[in-house]
Amino acid sequence: FLETTIAPRIKSVMLIILLFQEDKKCFICDSEDPFHDSLNPDSHRIENVVTTFAPNRLKLWWQSENGLENVTIQLNLEAEFHFTHLIMTFKTFRPAAMLIERSSDFGKTWQVYRYFAYDCESSFPGISTGPMKKVDDIICDSRYSDIEPSTEGEVIYRVLDPAFRIEDPYSPRIQSMYAITNLRVKFIKLHTLGDNLLDSRMEIREKYYYAIYDMVVRGNCFCYGHASECAPVDGFNEEVEGMVHGHCMCRHNTKGLNCEQCLDFYHDLPWRPAEGRNSNACKKCNCNGHSSQCHFDMAVYMTTGNTSGGVCDDCQHNTVGRNCEQCKPFYFQHPERDLRDPDVCEPCNCDPAGSQNGGICDRYTDFSTGLIAGQCRCKLFVEGERCDLCKEGFYGLSADDPAGCQSCACNPLGTHPGGNPCDSETGNCYCKRLVTGKQCDHCLPEHWGLSNDMDGCRPCDCDQGGALNNNCSSQSGQCECRPHMFGRQCNQVEPGYYFISLDHYIYEAEEASLGPVINIVERQYTPDRTPSWTGIGFVRVPEGAYLEFYIDNIPYSMEYDILVRYEPQLPDQWEKAVISVSRPGKIPTGSRCGNTVPDDDNQVVSLSPAFKKLKQSNVTFSLVLMPYCKSLDIFTVGGSGEDVVTNSAWETFQRYRCLENSRSVVKTPMTDVCKNIIFSISALLHETALSCQCDPQGSLSSVCDPSGGQCQCRPNVVGRQCDRCAPGTFSFGPSGCRPCECHARGSYNAFCDAETGQCHCFPGVYGRQCDRCLPGFWGFPSCQPCHCNGHADDCSPYTGECLSCRDHTTGNNCERCQAGYYGDPILGSGDHCRPCPCPDGPESGRQFASGCYQDPVTLQVVCVCSVGYIGSRCDECASGFFGSPDEVGGACQPCQCNNNIDTTDPEACDKKTGTCMKCLYHTEGENCHLCKQGYYGSAVQQDCRKCVCNYLGTIREDCEDSENCRCEAATGQCRCLPNVVGQTCDRCAPHTWRLASGAGCEQCGCDPARSLGPACNEFTGQCQCMPGFGGRTCQECQELFWGDPDVECQACDCNPRGIQTPQCDRATGQCICNEGVEGPRCDKCSRGYSGFFPDCVPCHQCFALWDVIISELANRTQQFLDRANALKITGVTGPYQQTLNTLEEKLSEIKTIIAQNPAAEPLKNIGNLFEEADTDTDLSALETDAKSLDHISQQLHLISAGALDSITKYFQMSLEAEERVNASTVHPGSTVELSAQTRQEVEDLINEKEAQFKQCPTASPSLLSNGNKAVTASLSNMSLQTCGTPAGASCAESECGGLNCRTDDGRKKCGGPGCEGLVTVAHNAWQKAMDFDRDILSALAEVEQLSRMVSEAKQRADEAKQNAQAVLLKTNATKEQVDRSNEDLRNLIKQIRDFLMQDSADLDSIEAVANEVLNMDMPSTPQQLQALTEDIRERVESLSDVEVILQQSAGDIARAEMLLEEAKKARYATLFYVKVTADMVKAALEEAEKAQNAAEKAIKQADEDIKGTQDLLTSVTAFPLPLLTDLENTYENNQKVLEDKAKQLVELEETVRSLLQTISQKVAVYSTCL
Repeated sequence: FLETTIAPRIKSVMLIILLFQEDKKCFICDSEDPFHDSLNPDSHRIENVVTTFAPNRLKLWWQSENGLENVTIQLNLEAEFHFTHLIMTFKTFRPAAMLIERSSDFGKTWQVYRYFAYDCESSFPGISTGPMKKVDDIICDSRYSDIEPSTEGEVIYRVLDPAFRIEDPYSPRIQSMYAITNLRVKFIKLHTLGDNLLDSRMEIREKYYYAIYDMVVRGNCFCYGHASECAPVDGFNEEVEGMVHGHCMCRHNTKGLNCEQCLDFYHDLPWRPAEGRNSNACKKCNCNGHSSQCHFDMAVYMTTGNTSGGVCDDCQHNTVGRNCEQCKPFYFQHPERDLRDPDVCEPCNCDPAGSQNGGICDRYTDFSTGLIAGQCRCKLFVEGERCDLCKEGFYGLSADDPAGCQSCACNPLGTHPGGNPCDSETGNCYCKRLVTGKQCDHCLPEHWGLSNDMDGCRPCDCDQGGALNNNCSSQSGQCECRPHMFGRQCNQVEPGYYFISLDHYIYEAEEASLGPVINIVERQYTPDRTPSWTGIGFVRVPEGAYLEFYIDNIPYSMEYDILVRYEPQLPDQWEKAVISVSRPGKIPTGSRCGNTVPDDDNQVVSLSPAFKKLKQSNVTFSLVLMPYCKSLDIFTVGGSGEDVVTNSAWETFQRYRCLENSRSVVKTPMTDVCKNIIFSISALLHETALSCQCDPQGSLSSVCDPSGGQCQCRPNVVGRQCDRCAPGTFSFGPSGCRPCECHARGSYNAFCDAETGQCHCFPGVYGRQCDRCLPGFWGFPSCQPCHCNGHADDCSPYTGECLSCRDHTTGNNCERCQAGYYGDPILGSGDHCRPCPCPDGPESGRQFASGCYQDPVTLQVVCVCSVGYIGSRCDECASGFFGSPDEVGGACQPCQCNNNIDTTDPEACDKKTGTCMKCLYHTEGENCHLCKQGYYGSAVQQDCRKCVCNYLGTIREDCEDSENCRCEAATGQCRCLPNVVGQTCDRCAPHTWRLASGAGCEQCGCDPARSLGPACNEFTGQCQCMPGFGGRTCQECQELFWGDPDVECQACDCNPRGIQTPQCDRATGQCICNEGVEGPRCDKCSRGYSGFFPDCVPCHQCFALWDVIISELANRTQQFLDRANALKITGVTGPYQQTLNTLEEKLSEIKTIIAQNPAAEPLKNIGNLFEEADTDTDLSALETDAKSLDHISQQLHLISAGALDSITKYFQMSLEAEERVNASTVHPGSTVELSAQTRQEVEDLINEKEAQFKQCPTASPSLLSNGNKAVTASLSNMSLQTCGTPAGASCAESECGGLNCRTDDGRKKCGGPGCEGLVTVAHNAWQKAMDFDRDILSALAEVEQLSRMVSEAKQRADEAKQNAQAVLLKTNATKEQVDRSNEDLRNLIKQIRDFLMQDSADLDSIEAVANEVLNMDMPSTPQQLQALTEDIRERVESLSDVEVILQQSAGDIARAEMLLEEAKKARYATLFYVKVTADMVKAALEEAEKAQNAAEKAIKQADEDIKGTQDLLTSVTAFPLPLLTDLENTYENNQKVLEDKAKQLVELEETVRSLLQTISQKVAVYSTCL
């Protein structure tokens, strides 16, 4: 229903402001009763806006209260409707501002659809005026708010603008715009005519109100596509005609006013609107008959992949689950009953004490997950069908235990594998043999290491000597070790400790108490052998002697064996040797030695000889106490003495011969068995390990060998503890011991004192090693006295050379004087050594001689000067040296001229200062360290070379002439003119030319659009033009053409018989004619010649005379005609225009002069101008000038007053100058007078000198004679230098002539063959220059010949190129023919294969086809291929001319090289350029040769391919039909190979073409350069 903010039941006065059709404007509006056409036509209730489309609809409208602006119309719907658009038709003006709102929750909240306003910015500030960017944008629209029309204006609103494309009309965003329960229109502002602004009375405002004819709201009841009709809402039974109701008659299992919900129990799919033909009906839930209620769960729906989302509620029959498809806990699904059976779920049968979750079983069967319906799930340590038994290894089933049973905790290492390891009731474990404990986790005593072994544990096996007992740790097996023992079994010693060997207790004989006549014999160790004795040596014991050993280190009381070590030196055995033992006291009865009797302490033994000796004695070196091992506890199991019972350890000890090895001094490597047993014996004897006690100085480390205790000794150190020097060494210390090194010929033996190292020397021998003579002697071991002539006290002990000679002597025997001394120092001569006086002696500081000697004849001392000194006393510097040898401390040193002077020249350098005077090798400078100007290089290395600069390319200031130029001193680089490069400035820079201009090279200026590049010939400047262009810069037409190349080039049309050159004028096309020929084509005789072209003969000379006269007359006539024409154009003044211009210029100059002061200068200028005017103009012109002069004279009168003042001033200045002149000429003392006096004095002096000259008449002739002689001598020298005339020779005598000599025919005679004068030299130079010019011309001629040869080579290369191209074309044609033949063969094979593959082909048909194939003339037979091969071979042979051409070109190249070598002698530049050209030509020809080889190689390859194809086809004809498939495969493979080769041939063709093109271009370039 509709409602407004105005009471619908009122009466009011309504004033109509419209274009009234009636006269009545004001009437009463009565809305108490509904509108009736006749009874109540003035009722304007809100229901009037409902359109009836009746004919009288314009008499029916809704009208608001007069003058009220804020009015609301609200449409309240009975349900949610689908709203599309709104159309309102107004009776009055449309509102100036209004808005449309919607509500989808029955008026609780509102949202604006759109704003409407005449002025959006003022009515709804901040609201966008569009355009819309999204379909739901809220904007302000001004299209429906204008004041016009005044009636029946419309406001139209569409929910969805058709300009927007809606992708999903059921999206929440779009549905929120469609769905409404309420629609509200707010009128905000009235449109007025403006009178309310002038008059604010209520009566004025009441004229305006809102009035609406129709309000069309279009939409439909909103059923989401699940209903086709709507009915009244429940509780609304009033029937209104045309009313649209909102209760949907739902289908598709939906319900609700708008079918917005699914029916109960239809929630398996989510509710969705119908879409097109898809009803999206709600789906019934599947509860398997165990429930009648369900709900939709989106999470379930998404989990099932959007297929089912229904969840059943309140499942019955002990079921649960989304579809009541599972049984409740403690129930399981019977596998043989249907899921919909009410008794499908049965209770579980599980022991609650042993099963999980109090007895829950598997509710269904699923083998993939391991589920079996009704199966009990036992606790962790429980098993059985009902979970009522403990597993193996567990005991004590209990409901309170989470795991069900307790673990027996049996150690698997201590129990037997297999079966139950323990009692399931008590939990006691069943242990292995050597294991104990309830859980079998402990080893028995003296056992350890619980493991998987059969017995479970291992015995401790502790070492009987190293361990205290046989008990060990049960975990690690570690035994209890004695001190300084370690290891699990205590069978190792700590670092720094050791266990003894059996012969450890050794007592050296040399350390015992020696009896009478017993000697100690030392013996050296042999480095490469193990000594067979111990200690420092031996004790020689004669018969009847004795040795006493003191023993105080026995660690353990037991039986010992006495071992005597000796070297027998008797031929027979020592029959009786008595051994006596002396004890400190009586033996205790409880001791192990308690059973010893006195006779046991005295033993008599015999010593057997090892070899025969003549000496009557034995050599003893040690006595050893060895334990009697058999009596030790580790070897016995019972008994005592000789009746002792041994165990297996003793047998092992015996079997490995451990005892015998210990008795020997030289021991073999001990086995591990012996080493372990001896370790135990040592531990038993000492009850610990022994300390190494290595000497810190004699050993390398404090750690010794654990077996025996031997320390690591330093060099030459011996002893177990490394505490003494080895025999033959001394000086025990941190570095070991030093060898004695006693001299064998100077000492008694090789042993020395252990402290000092002093050897035992023979008499007369000296030194620690007994290796030298006493002082003053030499020649060990035969010492002799030194012989030094009394000048030395000692000499070399080896050579006898005297040492430290005195008295200035030297030599082996001090027999001669030292350098710098002279004399005879030999003993008995009576002479001695004296200093050399060269000049002051060796110790004076002025001695410059290496020695001196006394001349035996003159007895004078002669000095032997050192290098750099000369003079009898070496007191002067030699040539090439300088210094101050005359001063004390002075010396001569070499002149520092860098080896650039003649050291033999005394004037080469200054002997005082060392300044270099005569530098050689083109050097200069104070030290000759610089190259001369015009030279470059290194003066220090004598490598100054003359600058070589091209005169044409070098800056003129750097060159004196064409041969002498300056360059950079270090590199020789000349300073080049612009665009000139090269060290010698001998070539133009790239893209420049014209080096010969002498001003640098010019830019080539090649036209970039018409030339092949910016480079040009550097001599001619000719650019490389593109076809169709010519001229030096390619800006003109090509050769033999003329015109503008941008427009058109025309051929030169010249008659070849009348031209000088085929090229016509490039601009006009005029041919260059021979003399006597004329015409544009040079094809007719010219004026002054007669005859018929081309035989033109000059006319008679009279023609020339008359022709001149006639020409002059014609010229004068023409001049008159020209003047007449000019008078017609310019008038009378025309001929005098230049004169008039001149007069105007001079008048301007006069005006300028008049403007200046003083006036005298302008007047003078005017006079000159008058004179010029008199000479330059005629009377007619002067008349005009006179008028101008009159005007000028008037101006002169005006300035005359000022000019007079100036004239007066300058006149006064003139008078003053005259006075000064008179003062210098007329007045006394003037300058003129003084000048006259001076002149008189000069004349007197001249007269006096003349008299004196006349008084000496005899002297004058002699002076004149001398003068003549001097002149004659000077002329003779000049004649010698000029003509080569010998001095004093007359013209007749001398063949070289002279300065004034002439021949018989009157010609001057000066110089000639054989003469050395300048004239002859100049003539020879001129002659050589002429020869040089001829050589150059000859070389140029040969170069021209070379150019022609290159052109011929180019032509031959072009012919070779054409031949190669022809061969390539024919090869391609042959290839195409082969391809066509191959294609025919391929088609044939395909047809045959298709036929053979047909099912209908019988044997007869196949045989017929095979015969036909064998008899068929195939398209590519071997003969045809052979013919093609021959054709290709002929083409290849046609290329043989190329080789001939290349050979000829090679000869041309050799010829070019020879010519270039000859040209080198003529000129360097010519050599350079011709050589470059020849090299380039050679390179081009080599490229051509390579191209030919490549072409031949390609053709050869093609020949091989064709041969391969030929062989293939030959094999085809021989193959039987069953092998046709193999033939096809082979053919296809070969065809691919052939195609690849064809591609290579094409690529090779392109390469050959490219090479030929390159050759052509290069040959063209070389031709241009030549």
